[in-house]
Amino acid sequence: MGKTHGLGAGRKLRKQRREQRWADKDFNQANLGSEWKKPFAGCSHAKGIVLEKLGIEAKQPNSAIRKCVRVQLIKNGKKIAAFVPRDGCLNFVDENDEVLIAGLGRKGRSVGDIPGVRFKVMKVSGVALTALFREKKEKPRS
Repeated sequence: MGKTHGLGAGRKLRKQRREQRWADKDFNQANLGSEWKKPFAGCSHAKGIVLEKLGIEAKQPNSAIRKCVRVQLIKNGKKIAAFVPRDGCLNFVDENDEVLIAGLGRKGRSVGDIPGVRFKVMKVSGVALTALFREKKEKPRS
C-alpha cells in the first residue's frame, strides 16, 4: 500500500507522520520526557548535601575500595552516590558539606569498576576539589 494522494489526504498524511516519528530512536529520546525523571532533571550539575561517606568495592577483576559519598540533592531531595576523585580527597569532604555534583562521563551510566555510581564531586563548599588537592586554596571555615 502506497502513500495517500489527493486534495483531501492532508489529515491522514499528517497523522501517519506523527505516529511514525516515534519509531525514530533519537526523536523518542528527545520527546518522551524521561529526562525530567533523572536525578539532575536535565541539568549538567547539581548541588547537594553530604549525608555520609561510603567505601564501594570495585568490580572484578579489580580489588579496591572506591571512595564515594552519599548526597541528597537540594533541588528535588533525591539521594545519589557520587565518586570522590583523586587520592586522599575524601579528607576534604565532611558530612553536611554542600557539594557540587556532575556526571561521571557515560551519559547516566556507571563508569569503569564502580558499580552503581554515575556522578562525581566537583566542588566542596564552593571550592574546587582540584584546588584543594593541589593546595592552591583552603576550604572555608563554616
